[in-house]
Amino acid sequence: MPERVAIVTGGSAGIGASICRHLLDAGWGVVSMSRRATEIDHPALHSVEVDLADVEATRAAALEVCARLPVVAVVHNAGAMRPALLGDVAVEDLETLTALHLSAPLVLVQAALPEMRRRRFGRIVLVSSRAALGLATRTAYSATKSGMFGMARTWALELGRDGITANVVAPGPVVTDMFHEVIPREQAALEATAAKIPVGRVGLPDDVSRAVLFFMSPDNGFVTGQSLYVCGGTSVGSITY
Repeated sequence: MPERVAIVTGGSAGIGASICRHLLDAGWGVVSMSRRATEIDHPALHSVEVDLADVEATRAAALEVCARLPVVAVVHNAGAMRPALLGDVAVEDLETLTALHLSAPLVLVQAALPEMRRRRFGRIVLVSSRAALGLATRTAYSATKSGMFGMARTWALELGRDGITANVVAPGPVVTDMFHEVIPREQAALEATAAKIPVGRVGLPDDVSRAVLFFMSPDNGFVTGQSLYVCGGTSVGSITY
């Protein structure tokens, strides 16, 4: 296992799997934490199955991993949408997404923090969403994804002198299983969505992974507390799904 290990949540598919591959190619050791085991076969990758919306299970898994591996980075990518118009939003959905989007990265980073501080090096990347700027039917999703920006900025201030950076990557329309929860897989639907995006296409998981890799680089220790939208320009305009 390489001397630098990153926990990547949601590494079993989509953006998370792409992030895992990019980090492995860059020489990182990777621990994928997800409800399902990742299908990536690589000697520097470990797969841990855990429900990241279960805070105590996540804490236990993180402590176990950090006790046996030199974890110096956390990429929190796992997410869920729970779309509903305001009148139909369930408080239970807001609570679940709070646990998944905010509590999970908190306990993961807390578990890894002693090793990061010991090494005087650490990388934290929270994968938020362009929807944090507002999108119909996304009350619970937007609210909890928005919270990531405040956490990253606060952690940047608290941890900077320890050599630890904290940043946010906020994807826009990216083709994943979650994307297809709201956009049909038919070509006509994809083309209609692409037509509303300034760059004229939908995003791919690798588009997001390259941004994550920038923040993860040991050479980029002067970049912290920042948010990068990887969204084809939709963060400066409006989009409807």
